[in-house]
Amino acid sequence: MTSLDHALASLAQERAHHDACRAALAAMREGAAEQVVTGEDVSASGADAEVLGYRFRSHAKALGELPDGPLFFGRLHFTDGTGHHIGRLRVSEHPAAPPLVVDWRAPVSRAFYQARAHDPQGVAVRRRFGWAPGSRGESADLTGIEDEHLGGAAESGTVESGTVESGAVESGAVESTAPSAVLTQEIERPRVGPMRDIAATIQPEQDDLVRTELAQSLCVQGAPGTGKTAVGLHRAAYLLYAYPQRLQRGGLLVIGPGRTFLSYIAQVLPALGEADIRQSTALDEIARHPVRAEDREAVAALKHDARMARVLHRALYARVAPPANSLAVPDGSYRWRIGLGELARVVDEVRGESPPYAIGRERVRTRVVRLLREQAERRAGPRGDAWLRRIGRARPVTAFVDEVWPKASPEEVVAALLTDPDALATAADGIFDVEEQKQLLWSRPPRSHRSARWSAADLVLLDEVAGLIERPDGYGHIVVDEAQDLSPMECRAIARRCDFGALTVLGDLAQGTTPWAARDWPELLAHLGKPEATIVPLTTGYRVPAAVVALTNRLLGALDVNVPPARSLRPDGELRLRQVRDAVAGAVDAVRTALTRDGSIAVIAADPHAARLHAALAAAGIAASGPDDLTARVTVLPASTAKGLEYDHVVALEPAAIAEAEPRGLHRLYVVLTRAVSRLDVVHSRPLPF
Repeated sequence: MTSLDHALASLAQERAHHDACRAALAAMREGAAEQVVTGEDVSASGADAEVLGYRFRSHAKALGELPDGPLFFGRLHFTDGTGHHIGRLRVSEHPAAPPLVVDWRAPVSRAFYQARAHDPQGVAVRRRFGWAPGSRGESADLTGIEDEHLGGAAESGTVESGTVESGAVESGAVESTAPSAVLTQEIERPRVGPMRDIAATIQPEQDDLVRTELAQSLCVQGAPGTGKTAVGLHRAAYLLYAYPQRLQRGGLLVIGPGRTFLSYIAQVLPALGEADIRQSTALDEIARHPVRAEDREAVAALKHDARMARVLHRALYARVAPPANSLAVPDGSYRWRIGLGELARVVDEVRGESPPYAIGRERVRTRVVRLLREQAERRAGPRGDAWLRRIGRARPVTAFVDEVWPKASPEEVVAALLTDPDALATAADGIFDVEEQKQLLWSRPPRSHRSARWSAADLVLLDEVAGLIERPDGYGHIVVDEAQDLSPMECRAIARRCDFGALTVLGDLAQGTTPWAARDWPELLAHLGKPEATIVPLTTGYRVPAAVVALTNRLLGALDVNVPPARSLRPDGELRLRQVRDAVAGAVDAVRTALTRDGSIAVIAADPHAARLHAALAAAGIAASGPDDLTARVTVLPASTAKGLEYDHVVALEPAAIAEAEPRGLHRLYVVLTRAVSRLDVVHSRPLPF
């Protein structure tokens, strides 16, 4: 058989296998739906029935929300004669039958990402499949096969590839040190629409991070294009696969920098078969009220300062007071008494234990009732639960608790602190100076906390106090993206929700753009409550072309952060620095040129210039959308919304204006220039700031 015949036969076999997989998946979806219905009639204990029902519903939801597409992207043939197709989820004709496709997260799949010629891990042949761009899973869309021989019958260390284009098959062999053509095509495929998963292209160092055990907190310092966001999302999917029971109760949370970013990544986890992961922003997680006020930057920076935690703690516990009188509690014809000294001892003991405020209040009540019970039992014998409940609710006991440990709400505490100069001076003494205290006070105090207009920074303060009063429910694991932009107080809010779980922290110190952005990871990890987290740098880029990386590396020295320079494995790509008289007109011309090529286009400008740029494109007859439309061919982005997004072609308008628009403008410019995955045009009329 000729190599051409062999390639055609292999392609036909793989297409037939994919047809069988599609039929099996359809049956799995139908069976999952039936399980949800019949599972409601299963006889079991309430807890068991709830768990069983949750699993059935989650499985059916995951299968129902799985987007159409190829069901496998790789195949492993081992030296012992066994083999598996690797895909985004397990596909089988029956739960007990051997799988037609093995989930990429399964232990046996790891060799697909880790096997090498010098360490084949039992793999004889690793096969990658090339699918037509945008394929919805039609078997005819399977157009390429690439085999890498790592050991066994074939010569170790060779790659054989075959593609079908217009009915012709081409095949050949190259040394394994050459990049995989299928892998390269997948990485460089045009970026149109939301972010897609990278299950087919995960690299060994990324795979190591994805499969890190659940209990270990991890911090990934990732240069642009290194795939840190994808690693975090795939880690979330892996943890749910590997530790389903441990994560079922607490769940898993993904925190992103903004809603545009969350929309961009929203389809990644469903594509991996995980539809029940909560994706949110830090602000949305803590928001007790809508944001209806805006702080000046200096004031917001003070409210986000870690020192505010001490001030709020003082303000809340300043409400705890020593008792003023002894306690007398009527019980029928008798009256039980507790002296002033003994009551003071109870309050002091509880306060010394530093419990959450609401728990401390109930501890005071419980211990007072215990003292009363001891008196009653010495006089008349044991007392039952009904007696204890009645005495605990007795008016004198409740009045005493309200006196020494009054109820408190976050709104009352924060509003009182920010409207009363004396209260603030007492709570902030030795923490904030007099000028800082003046800045913190509300310029227009509301009539009451119920009519207050809260700023975004105020919501962080409310959450801090709420956490002091009563701990929030926690998650089993939290993935935090763009973490370098979190303030110390936002970090504390996340830490409260991950007391007993671990964190996956993703970010790039060079891309920190908020006034409180971190300059080193250990300090931020301490605020997140995970100082022991392992910090791992990712410096090899798979997204940003080498020419763009070389340009942005020139900015690193001016950013005052200690991060290693990035390098790129993308020798392709284009970079053009275009100096023009009219930058807006030059940007319009650059977009016209970009429209002659495939892929998505973003035009990014300093925020005040975005509207003018949008109007100029419209006047030139070029339809452009805003950042919320992820399917648009041309998008106009204010620089402040570009973080985390990626486009095939980026036109960066007037870098000097971007750098001047905010205090950390050079960091913002670094973000803007690294959004391009194929081509970057830098259009400027003023000198470049690098």
